[in-house]
Amino acid sequence: MSTGSQLSQIASQPWAHLRLPPFPQVALRVLQMANSENMQLHQLSLLISSDPAMAAEILRIVNSLAYAPRLPIADVLQAIAVMGAGHLQGLCLTLAARGYIGKSIGNPSLQGLWRHNLACATIAEQLAGTSFMDHDVAFTCGVMHDVGRLALAAVRTREYTELLRQHVGDARSILARERELFGKDHCEIGRQLVADWELPEDFESIVATHHEPPAAECHSSMPALINLSCRLADAAGFPAFPACRAQPFEELLEELPERQRRLFHPDVGTLIFEINRKIGSIEAV
Repeated sequence: MSTGSQLSQIASQPWAHLRLPPFPQVALRVLQMANSENMQLHQLSLLISSDPAMAAEILRIVNSLAYAPRLPIADVLQAIAVMGAGHLQGLCLTLAARGYIGKSIGNPSLQGLWRHNLACATIAEQLAGTSFMDHDVAFTCGVMHDVGRLALAAVRTREYTELLRQHVGDARSILARERELFGKDHCEIGRQLVADWELPEDFESIVATHHEPPAAECHSSMPALINLSCRLADAAGFPAFPACRAQPFEELLEELPERQRRLFHPDVGTLIFEINRKIGSIEAV
C-alpha cells in the first residue's frame, strides 16, 4: 500500500476519537497562572519545583553560557528573582512542548517542527521588545502557537511526520491537507485544546488564527505579532515543514512600523544567530 493511501485511510477516524497524551500538568498550571494578577513568586517556584526533572532542566539552562549569570543559581525561586517570573514561565513551557512529542523529537521532521516553535517564540520576544508589548508573554505565545501541530505529532506520529515530510506549499496550505487527513487542522485542534485545558482565553486567538492575515485595526495586537513571527521563522530557515514556501525576509520587514524595523535585526544572518543560540541552550540539556 502506498504512503498516500495509508495517510488517506486515517481520514475516516474523527479527531474526537483519537487519544491525546496529557500535556505536562505543571506546564498547564503555569499557563493557567500566566494571567493571574495575584500570582505569588513562591507559588510559581513551588509549582515548577514539584516536577524535579523540569526544575533540574530549567536550572541547567539558566546556568548555561547562553544566560551566563554572574553567580550560580541554585534553586527555582532564585532563578525567578534573577530572571523574572514571565521568563521562567516561557522556559517551562518550552521544555514541556519539547517533551510532549517525546522520543520522536529525534525524527528530523518533528525536530524541525519544535525548532520552528522556538524560533517563532524567540522572534516574537524580540519583536515585542521593539514595541511596547510584554516580551515574556510574546515568547510564551510563540511557544504555544503551534500546540495543535504538537498534538497531531503526539497522537499520529508516523502519519503526521510523513505529511510534514511530503507537503509542499506555503505555511497556510497544509491546513486543508490536515482537515482531509485528520478531520481538523492544527489551528482548530489548538482552539479545542485551549478550551479543554482551561487555559486563559487570550491563547485561543493565538493558536486559532496565526495563519490568518490580521485586520488592519489589530496590526499591533499579540495575534498579529505571532502571525508575523511565524512567517519570519519560516523566512529565517526554521519552517514547520521542510518544503514550506516562505516570503522573503526583506519583504516581511516592510510590514513592521518604521520604529520597530530600525530596532529589529537588519539582516537575516543576525536573526539566525540569535535563534540558534536559543535553540542550542535548550537542546544542550
